[in-house]
Amino acid sequence: MRVLVVEDSEALAAQLRAALAAAHFAVDVAPDGEEALFLGETEPYDAVILDLGLPRLDGLTVLRRWRAAGRAMPVLVLTARDSWTEKVAGLDAGADDYLGKPFAMEELLARLRALVRRAHGRAQAEIALGGLRIDPAAGTVSLHGAPVRLTGLEFRLLAYLAHRAGQVVSKTELTEHLYAQDFDRDSNTLEVVIGRLRRKLDPALIETLRGQGYRLAAADGG
Repeated sequence: MRVLVVEDSEALAAQLRAALAAAHFAVDVAPDGEEALFLGETEPYDAVILDLGLPRLDGLTVLRRWRAAGRAMPVLVLTARDSWTEKVAGLDAGADDYLGKPFAMEELLARLRALVRRAHGRAQAEIALGGLRIDPAAGTVSLHGAPVRLTGLEFRLLAYLAHRAGQVVSKTELTEHLYAQDFDRDSNTLEVVIGRLRRKLDPALIETLRGQGYRLAAADGG
């Protein structure tokens, strides 16, 4: 999953980037409203963390323009702790959730996972597909009860396919959602990671549809 952090405080942006990367998200950071507007309109983010008090263009204006342009990615707005007016304005502008500053990083991550889950039509925190179990909060995977150790990129790729289980996902889409903007995106690397997942899980679990992409083949077990 790929997330955009819009925050003008370098210290907080660095903390968010580190925490999100540790939670298996690919992260881009925009330090001002103009860059945020451009990235949100041109890149396919799975979610956005948006501060409202931004230089060059305020967060509410950015959010309204994204929604007017049809950009529907979930947005978690960061507000001043006691500013109920900011919360109302953010929700009315199209925010999906809000969190007051200062906040606990664990709460932010939990809210972000919930937004991503709902955006993909899932109610359960754990993804259960046949004998495959994926716990996004813990970053763990098991197959038929046996734990499977994955790298961060392997986990991110498997989780994205699991959120789209039964659907064909193109190489382009996978690449756009697995890597941050400044990462050297190589489709050959994607094929190597798919190969490793097949060896660690089940060769038949991830189907290749020539010329189309990949599909997680596990039946949804709840």
